[in-house]
Amino acid sequence: MRHARVVADGRLEHARVDVDAGGRPIVVTASGRTFAEDGVTWLPPVEPGTILALALNYGDHARELHLERPEQPALFPKFRNALVGHRGAVVRPRGIDYMHYENELAVVIGRSCRRVRAADALDVVKGYTVANDFVVRDFVIDHFRPPVKPKNFDTFLPLGPWLVDAEDVPEPQALALTTTVGAEVRQRGTTADMLYSVAEIIAYVSEFMTLQENDVLLTGTPKGISHVRAGDRVRCEVECVGVLENTIVAEEAFVDDAAGGERPAIGEAGA
Repeated sequence: MRHARVVADGRLEHARVDVDAGGRPIVVTASGRTFAEDGVTWLPPVEPGTILALALNYGDHARELHLERPEQPALFPKFRNALVGHRGAVVRPRGIDYMHYENELAVVIGRSCRRVRAADALDVVKGYTVANDFVVRDFVIDHFRPPVKPKNFDTFLPLGPWLVDAEDVPEPQALALTTTVGAEVRQRGTTADMLYSVAEIIAYVSEFMTLQENDVLLTGTPKGISHVRAGDRVRCEVECVGVLENTIVAEEAFVDDAAGGERPAIGEAGA
């Protein structure tokens, strides 16, 4: 089953996502109302407490950045301020040079757990969703390791569109990832090429911290990063999980608070 959180007619709703006869998503809220995909504002499908991401978890991505394969999972935090839903706007900060996407399989934890063995790790997974781990490469230097600033601008973590139950993704290490910017396919990969598997990541993290329900682990991105600019529409697809789509908008397009204007609702832009 696919689970979503949406705003429909101004109300926050928990929903399931079905498909119509033409294969298009149909949102069915817990209150029984039905909406087309473009009739709601999509929120991240869960409200995570902790969000941890892996750097360089695909060998080809490490090579394209001319970096060595990490000897252990290279973790860094993402924060809740960065979250935005499917079809929401991603704000490109003013004055930067190089911003890029990172299409990733996101793992959502299903229950409190500590010191989970890799052999048992998939048992604690609630489900999977799609993440786009945006980064401003300008700031990825030795002084910003772990890369907190480059990775945590507002709206730099689109998540969604929905959560797919773990039982509906029986083999998370055999999923194709495809990223399209506009009409151009720029990134292709497969979770089979992860250096550390989903199970190994859970085992590693739970060795030193307790994971809680709805915590999110981002599993890295394959080769194929490229610059994105204001106006670009970025489409991240993970096989068997979903398609996450967001539009890049320039920070300059927003009215400064100091000028007394109102900012557009970021979560609704591009809906």
